[in-house]
Amino acid sequence: MTAPGTPQTPSPFRTAGGALVGWWRAATLDALIVGVLWLIGLKLIHVPLAVFWALLGAMLQIIPTFGGMIALIGPVLSVAFQGPDDWWRLGLVLGLYGLIVILEGLVIGPYILHRTTRVPWWAAFLGPVVLGIVIPFWGVLLAPPLLAVVFALLDRRKARPQPPSR
Repeated sequence: MTAPGTPQTPSPFRTAGGALVGWWRAATLDALIVGVLWLIGLKLIHVPLAVFWALLGAMLQIIPTFGGMIALIGPVLSVAFQGPDDWWRLGLVLGLYGLIVILEGLVIGPYILHRTTRVPWWAAFLGPVVLGIVIPFWGVLLAPPLLAVVFALLDRRKARPQPPSR
């Protein structure tokens, strides 16, 4: 039992839950930004149904690693069915995908995860790589929320009030 007026640290489960909520906010904001990038790029390339493909790309961005690849299928098929002479636009769609993946993986994703969950940039960048090597498929999928929980628990441990020394 603590003395009245003494600040209490939340339970580890509450801390982990708060970290997961922060990760979900980060993933949602990340998906929104990626959707806007898809929309701008697809509109510039004049891809049919660009708004639909951008919305689908934003929703699929929630799926780590594989969501972006799945989102690419629609715009590629949409341009491919336009005609056999649209190889240039097909290349532009693939280039747009590459640009979005690089921006999201190296800049946007780590930055947003750091701002919402206090996961360091280096951990947000290297965590999926290392966990992908240790646990090949699941490590990549679980790395961002797991990093959010681990760093929240570490912050909680640092912020724990120390008992007075005698």
